[in-house]
This record gives sequence, structure tokens and C-alpha cells, in this order.
Amino acid sequence: MTNWRPTAAMETLELRAQMLAAARRFFSDRRVMEVETPALVQYGVTDVHLQNLRCISSALPATAGYLHTSPEYHMKRLLAAGAPDIYQICKVFRDAERGRRHHPEFSMIEWYRLGFTLEQMIAETCALIETLAAIAGNAPGETEQLSYRDAFLRATGLDPLSATVTELAGLAKQKLSGQLDETLLRQLGDDPAALQDLLMSHLVIPGLNRTGLVVIHRYPAAQAALARIDPADQRVAERFEVFHAGLELANGYHELSDPAEQRRRFTADRQHRKKAGLPAADPDPALLAALDHGLPDCSGVAIGFDRILMSFKDFSSIEKTMSFTE
Repeated sequence: MTNWRPTAAMETLELRAQMLAAARRFFSDRRVMEVETPALVQYGVTDVHLQNLRCISSALPATAGYLHTSPEYHMKRLLAAGAPDIYQICKVFRDAERGRRHHPEFSMIEWYRLGFTLEQMIAETCALIETLAAIAGNAPGETEQLSYRDAFLRATGLDPLSATVTELAGLAKQKLSGQLDETLLRQLGDDPAALQDLLMSHLVIPGLNRTGLVVIHRYPAAQAALARIDPADQRVAERFEVFHAGLELANGYHELSDPAEQRRRFTADRQHRKKAGLPAADPDPALLAALDHGLPDCSGVAIGFDRILMSFKDFSSIEKTMSFTE
């Protein structure tokens, strides 16, 4: 018999509605304008860690059609066109992601603040999460902030900014060989950023504070993604992530605005995707044109809304936060 009933309990859906209303009040009080951008886009992302969800439409050119992994590119085009501080609450889509903490369709809150430093963006991000957590009835304890370097050193004894590939691979084999496929370890063997990411997810994050929010900031430059490099230390990027109980809730940047550097990173992404045997992904020329025109100095962040509800209500699966998952 077909199960037609909602995945989430009705009281969870009511709480979800209260939290969404609170998020909109949060931005309204700060005079951040709500915007909408397309979910169906012509270009996917080049990021090797994200899988674009292809969408075929007879109304679009044969080469077009993806459901967006985030609204970032279009929101940056709005900023380049003169938009003020903006936010968006929307559904986003990522292929090949389904599990206790992942679903191919989920809700994201993303916003951009003109002239904000990384520290200001961190503070506002934590303030929003704390606001939503309080509505869920489980306000977090004291927030801890750590640089990526300090968190990595504390958990592994290696300095991620100076450790060699041999040292990173050796630690991975020593600590994780029983947990991971040997083929994967061989594939990661010559990629320091991939090894850092592996060790971060398996050794560093599980040891973080389990009650309060934890902010990890200033990621290695090789993991900058769309963040600018810290002008005070070229080894690191102005990027941060926020965790609660070992679960990543937010990922933010002091945004990269240099079009030449963005083109270089897109090229590197495409090379990494090819090496990993992933589908090719063309850079979005409209984003690059917007950067050529000029992206104002800004910081931005994306929050996984469903994960906040999951984390602060202690649900065993993200699907328990969603009205329907099929």
C-alpha cells in the first residue's frame, strides 16, 4: 500500500513554520531585502564536492538545465547590479546526496552583507542560528571560535599549513585505514586539500564541542572555494563554517571579487573533476561577466535550514524535518 502521509510530524511542521517566520523577522529587522532567483539554471557548479542535478526541459536549449545547488551565482549578479543587502530562503538540489544528514532537495537560507568583515558575518550567522535554536527550545551553549589551523593541530598534531602530503597521507593511513577503502586513500594520496578535508571530517569535527556552536575560520587557501585569500596571511582564506554537535550548519565567505582569480579557480575545479572521473561542468559566464563589471565588497553565508531543525530537536534523520521526502 502506498504511504501518502507526511514524513514529518505535524508539530514539527508547525515548528518549522515558526522558525521560517522568525528568520524573515530577523532579516527584516536588519533591513536585509528578500529576493528570489531561478531554481532552474543553465550552468551548474564546478565545485568537485558538489554533484549537479541535471534537468531536461523542452523549453530550454539542449545544453541547458540544472536545478541549482545554491542561489549564490544569481544573488551575486544582483549585487553587481546594485542590489542592497539581500537574503533568500529557497529549495536547493544536490545529486548523489542521501543519508541521515543529506537529502537531494533541502532548504537553504543564504544572505549577503555589503561591507561586512568575516568577523561581522560570523557574529550575525551565530545570532540567526541562536534565534532559531531558541524557538526549537534548545538554545546552544557558549560559542567557541577556532582557526582551522588550531583545530587541526589540536586534533591531529599536524599543522595543516605546513604538513607535507606524505605526512597527511601517513596520518590518514594510520588513523583511518580500517574505516576507509584503500582505493580511496590511494586516490587522495597526492592531493593535500582532499587529505586535509578527509582528516577534518573524520578526526577534527567529531572532537568538537557537542553542546555549543563551534566556528572554524580561516581555512587553508587551497580550500578557499569562493572566498577571498586573507590579505594578512596568504596561506589562508577568509572562509568559515559553523558546527553544532558535529553537524555542519553554515558555510560563509568574505567573497572573492577578483574575476581573474575566479577564472583560475574554475579551471582548477574542472581539472580536479576530470581527474576524479566526475562529469564536466562549465563555468557560468554570466557570473564571470558580473565579476568583470564589479562585485561590491561583501560577505555571504549559506545555512542549511533543515539541519538546524534536525540538530536542535535532536532528530535522528534530516528527513524527519521535511514534509515529504518522496
